[in-house]
Amino acid sequence: MSRPTAVIADDEEGMRQQLRSRLQEAWPELDIVAEAANGIEAVALAGQHQPDVVFLDIRMPGLSGIEAARMLFNRCHLVFVTAYDQYAIEAFEQGALDYLLKPVGGERLKTACGRLQARIGKQPSNIERQLTQLLSHHNKLAPKQDYLRWIQAVVGANLRMISTREVLFFQADEKYTRVQTEQSEVLIRKTLKELADELDPNEFWRIHRSTLVRVDAIQEVTRDLRGRQMVRVRNHGELLEVSRGHTHLFQQM
Repeated sequence: MSRPTAVIADDEEGMRQQLRSRLQEAWPELDIVAEAANGIEAVALAGQHQPDVVFLDIRMPGLSGIEAARMLFNRCHLVFVTAYDQYAIEAFEQGALDYLLKPVGGERLKTACGRLQARIGKQPSNIERQLTQLLSHHNKLAPKQDYLRWIQAVVGANLRMISTREVLFFQADEKYTRVQTEQSEVLIRKTLKELADELDPNEFWRIHRSTLVRVDAIQEVTRDLRGRQMVRVRNHGELLEVSRGHTHLFQQM
């Protein structure tokens, strides 16, 4: 009989390691087949490995745990791991979902594992309606922030307005920042740090200290002859290096 399998998704490596360690104690037969650092990776790795269980942090870049769960709910059993959403605990208890509150306690984890062992081999519950309600509740209570939507660039004697939706990537260039779109590139005086603070982190990822890339502009991630991860964006031939400190964004590579 095959061992049950799981994927752990959390944007903090320390939290992933802690949960993996405690799962090994609470459920030694469970095989952790992959770890994801964001919601997008969680969905991709679940599709690749077809695990029995996915442990999802709620607040992650790319896709939140709840958004990822909406894409996975009928494919595997789901457990939310949260440090913040105590207000949602009652809602979790009313349905088929389980939850773990950070820091994950040993006895609570044993209870969750016991529930999961009883469910393994059974069809995951259809919980789409509950997930929709939880996502709506989560979004209402999440702090609101007005992110930068337009870039102002002086081109000759003209002021050009560039929507952030058009931007493929930003790259630091000495005293300026390069703004690359599919059609052109311009230089602006706003620093990369200022841009990183003002842009939506779910739309732009920092892959290098000198590069911010639009997530949905990423076409593929490859490795060069030196083993470095390189990002290729759509409709643009340049490869962008991923620094070691940001390789977790593409952990399955």
